[in-house]
Amino acid sequence: MAPRTARPPARTELIADTAIGLLAERGLRGLTHRAVDEAAGLPQGSTSNHARTREALLELTVRRLAVREASVLEPRRTPVPGGSGDPAGALAEALARTLHRYLTHHRHLTVARYELALEATRRPALRAVYDRTGGNAFREPLVAMMTAAGSAEPERHALSLIAWCDGMMFSCTAGSYHSTVPALEELRAGLGELLAGMLRR
Repeated sequence: MAPRTARPPARTELIADTAIGLLAERGLRGLTHRAVDEAAGLPQGSTSNHARTREALLELTVRRLAVREASVLEPRRTPVPGGSGDPAGALAEALARTLHRYLTHHRHLTVARYELALEATRRPALRAVYDRTGGNAFREPLVAMMTAAGSAEPERHALSLIAWCDGMMFSCTAGSYHSTVPALEELRAGLGELLAGMLRR
């Protein structure tokens, strides 16, 4: 019996994945319909057939980016702490592993997200799509994780954690530590110190 081959990506996925790569490599100025066609090896006009306008191309890319990032954050890889004698330590471990995955294997997704987030501040329609598919989608699971860990103020603590994680990702991807990837132990220690204060009774 012949081995099963991987399903080729749907054309819309190929277009969006190519757009993500172009955003990370060239920035927003380098993201055009023609550039996507060329980078994806598609006939000229293919991207325009799936996303007529630049706004439509950006929205398609935001939605695909949310799917890609969700695979990095999938629950089986980042378990919600519960029933642990050390909830702060369990949550620090889960978040540290997620951050480390981003910084070692998915930096291009982070760069693309920053490009799209900034553009969303100037495009209300894109802002709505970004918040619905990306920003708010990751906020709710983190609030649930903080609640499971015993936080007395999970919403406020989730905001602080998101700010810390976003700051770490920016610093190590596009900021002054862009050439540095913290070790898993360093991320675990930093998160542990932050969470210990939040979950102290």
